[in-house]
Amino acid sequence: MDGDFGIDIGEIKKSIDVAEVVALYFPLLRKTLIVDPRHNAVDGPMIKVVAMAKSPHDRFRSLRKLRPRFGSPETITVIPWTRYVESLKRLGVWQMIQERLQQASQASIVAPCDKAYNELARLERKETIEAIRGSDRYETLWQRPDGR
Repeated sequence: MDGDFGIDIGEIKKSIDVAEVVALYFPLLRKTLIVDPRHNAVDGPMIKVVAMAKSPHDRFRSLRKLRPRFGSPETITVIPWTRYVESLKRLGVWQMIQERLQQASQASIVAPCDKAYNELARLERKETIEAIRGSDRYETLWQRPDGR
């Protein structure tokens, strides 16, 4: 699951540094991490784990609902993340996200970033357990004789 798949970490970091809004999506988890550094006197930057959008139009609409004091962004940079959640930190991507949000905020962004990261890690653990045990989305290849 943590294969290279042609991911250019340098390009990802560059995109995070300049993008108006970043949507880092995790296909296996069916979730997206929204990184929105836009801010004003009332609202600070936002980092949030949300459901994957069905289309770009849906993502823009959901972002307007999440951030009603802001208009639609001109662009949303979409980055597929097919690696483990932990690799965000190991490869320095998480640090770039934190730095980008901190540049836009007077308040500390550590707690919101930790909350988002921990949610992604929890979802990944849950998905792994479901894959091992077999669930509605997975079928086990080998099952115990007693059916557990």
